Amino acid sequence: MHQSDQDKTARAGREGDVLAVVSQSGATVSFFDAVTDRRVGSVEVRAEPHEVCFDPARRLLWCATTYASGYYHDNTGRRTELTVIDPDARRVVEVVDIAPEHGPHGLALDVARGRLYVSVEGSADRPGGVVVIDVESRKPLGRIDTDAPGPHWFAIDPAGTTGYATNKEAPFVSVVDLERGVLTAKVEVPGSEGLAVSADGTHAFVASPYGSFAPPRAADGTAGAPPAPGIRVVDARTASVTGFLPTENVVFPVHLTSTGKLLAGELRMTPATGSSLGGHAPGRLRVYSADTHEALGETEVGHFPLTITSSPDGRLGYVSGVVSSTVDVVDLETLRRLARIDVARRGEAGAHGLAYVPRPA
Repeated sequence: MHQSDQDKTARAGREGDVLAVVSQSGATVSFFDAVTDRRVGSVEVRAEPHEVCFDPARRLLWCATTYASGYYHDNTGRRTELTVIDPDARRVVEVVDIAPEHGPHGLALDVARGRLYVSVEGSADRPGGVVVIDVESRKPLGRIDTDAPGPHWFAIDPAGTTGYATNKEAPFVSVVDLERGVLTAKVEVPGSEGLAVSADGTHAFVASPYGSFAPPRAADGTAGAPPAPGIRVVDARTASVTGFLPTENVVFPVHLTSTGKLLAGELRMTPATGSSLGGHAPGRLRVYSADTHEALGETEVGHFPLTITSSPDGRLGYVSGVVSSTVDVVDLETLRRLARIDVARRGEAGAHGLAYVPRPA
């Protein structure tokens, strides 16, 4: 593919870097060259992988296998595995089974302390929570209850002292003290999806409400008006919502770049097509200033944006579309799409988790 001068500038200095992309139904983690977007290898993992994160200190990827098949709202059973992958050798290093915990999804890494936090779903004998794993020994150290059945995404502040779990249907975000291992607050929101924490740890940005793919219902079971979609801004000091960034449609993924840009992936639905995921039009990437909350622009992306990441320098954004099974590469200075990567799949659910892996030092 011919690259413009602008494209070459955005890609400069990325030789040897790769983008790791999870294919949910393909049950793979594939690697794409960060300069050419060419697929350079893949690793097969257990069905069905969802999210992935990169540990730069040990140069390992952690991949969460969440369900036997399907999604939070429609699945055939919860799985219990995390797969550890060497992205350089492109091989599975270990499969870590966290049973009886199940439904692992959200991954947040504290590199300094060597801790991986993994959100897990509840069961009849325990609420949902967060499993703490020592990344050196790859052994669970314990769990933190979140008092909600389905914590899905999880994020920590830069200090590694506070964590936030979003809770789909539950009307709050769980705030946990990572040092004491306890739930400390519940931030009222009308259900929640993805989230990110500001670089100074003073605020969390929460996508809300929950994307249920079903008509909204009032407390008495009748049809009701849905909550306004957008991003709730949470004050970490007071554990309360103090701001709101409205969007036209529900948002799933939220990501904060190293340069202070807040990225949000907005769904655009069409009449249902018989799929459990509903009908979808191209999604939208919205970009804001994390400091001023100013809207900086938007651009079209693939169908059902589900995960967002960015390059370490904050210049490039990557948005996975799980229904289109694509990853859009976006220049975050110009908001121009530089490329669209097609990701192999075996069912309706394709590209999901993302991780940018810089070349070895």
